Amino acid sequence: MSDAFLWTPWRMPYLRGEDRQPVDGCIFCIKAEGGGAAFDAQEYVVARSEHVYVTLNAYPYNNGHLLIVPYAHVPSIEDLPAEALTDLMLTLNRALAALRRVYNPQAFNIGANLGAGAGAGLPDHVHLHVVPRWEADTNFITVVSGTRVIPDMLESTYAQLRDAWK
Repeated sequence: MSDAFLWTPWRMPYLRGEDRQPVDGCIFCIKAEGGGAAFDAQEYVVARSEHVYVTLNAYPYNNGHLLIVPYAHVPSIEDLPAEALTDLMLTLNRALAALRRVYNPQAFNIGANLGAGAGAGLPDHVHLHVVPRWEADTNFITVVSGTRVIPDMLESTYAQLRDAWK
């Protein structure tokens, strides 16, 4: 065992559940309703289109972990109309381009967890995950201690991706 320590005191409120404010309703629907540029910045909503919006994952797997969320509150992709599906995929392409400009990842994981049994944290509101990946992002700390190291703050990630989206 190593004598090295990774100090992440900002994670303690999350571990205790202190930073999770009670939400009245679906968090994705609340974000969908919006409230202007200040609201989007506070909620890390990077972009909006006609049928979907893009937001940062508040508890990212890697830097730049995005969620693409339909405005429609439905549990599965097959419940979306063709226009929303088209917008979802076109927005995914824009997200990939923005992530490439900002982080230059070597690869991506793209997926949806449909239902609680698949690991969906919000099983009633379908969304896509877009996770940038690098060959070295699974390193000793992830393998040995199950710890992820995210080297950038959400505020910085938001600002960079918002600029890249333009």
